[in-house]
Order: sequence, then structure tokens, then C-alpha cells
Amino acid sequence: MNFKLQATNGEWYTNFDFADRYALCIVFMGNTCETAKSYWKRILKLYDNYEEDSLALMAINSNSDKLTEGETLADMKKLVTDLSHEGFVYLKDADQSFAKEMGASVIPEVFLFNSRRELVYKGTIDDSVENESQVMLAYLEDAIEYCLDGLDIDYPEIPAEGCEIKFES
Repeated sequence: MNFKLQATNGEWYTNFDFADRYALCIVFMGNTCETAKSYWKRILKLYDNYEEDSLALMAINSNSDKLTEGETLADMKKLVTDLSHEGFVYLKDADQSFAKEMGASVIPEVFLFNSRRELVYKGTIDDSVENESQVMLAYLEDAIEYCLDGLDIDYPEIPAEGCEIKFES
């Protein structure tokens, strides 16, 4: 897993920038997908809750901005500003190569890696797309807790549901 992607803050990030973190959580997201929109506040809450616990949590937008209006880096910057999280790392996978390398196909879709950067969880965030207050199973949060504690995750893959990533080819 290697990447070099530009963030909404104008900086370029690689996977090595997060080497000091015990766990790495990558969430493939977008600006215009209704499912992704319903999860933004939940993702940022996880970011806020685990930032001090050696978890690097970031979002990556791999949607083609040629095929989908509202997915440019400028649109992404406006979104994190509107959500009052300018410091959150939101990266643009402009050539879509990283999403293809990871096997990401929908947004939102999560990839959680442990300290050895082994994939320990892949899939959905929780069991309630429409309403955060109806969440019964917080798959990602549970996986993060297990990962940070060095434990095996009971359910390493729960299929993600959402909008398909808009690939150019």
C-alpha cells in the first residue's frame, strides 16, 4: 500500500507520513453521494475521538471529477470547511489508482490497518445508513477499539453499501 495524494490543505501526503501511528484508517468518501453525506459527521466524530489514540484516520475521494460534478479538490476543501474540520486529512485520488489498488468500489468504504499495516477490517461503518441514532452495530468503531488494543477483530469484513466510485475507465 503506497500512495502520494494531495489534501484539501494543499499538502501532499504519502503513507509514510502516518508511519508513527499505531493504526491507519482509510475511508473512501465523496462529496455528492447521499450515503457518504449521511456518514460525514460520524467519520469526523471518530476522528475527533481517536486522534489522541495513535489512530490516523483520513478520507480519500477517488470519484472522477470529470464524470461527477462536485468532486473536485476545491469542492472537497469547501466541504471540510463547511464541516468545521479544516485539519482533517481529505485526499484526492485524482488518477484513481489508489482506489483500484485497494479494491475500493463504493463510498463510503473503510480499510483499517494495524501497526504492521496489515488489513484488519474492510467494509461498512455501521448498520444504519439513514439515521445515526438508530445504529445498533458500530462495526468500524468496534474494529478500531480492537485494533488499538492489539486484538483480533471478530468480523474482519462487512460489505460496504453506498454509491459506486465513479471510475473513468
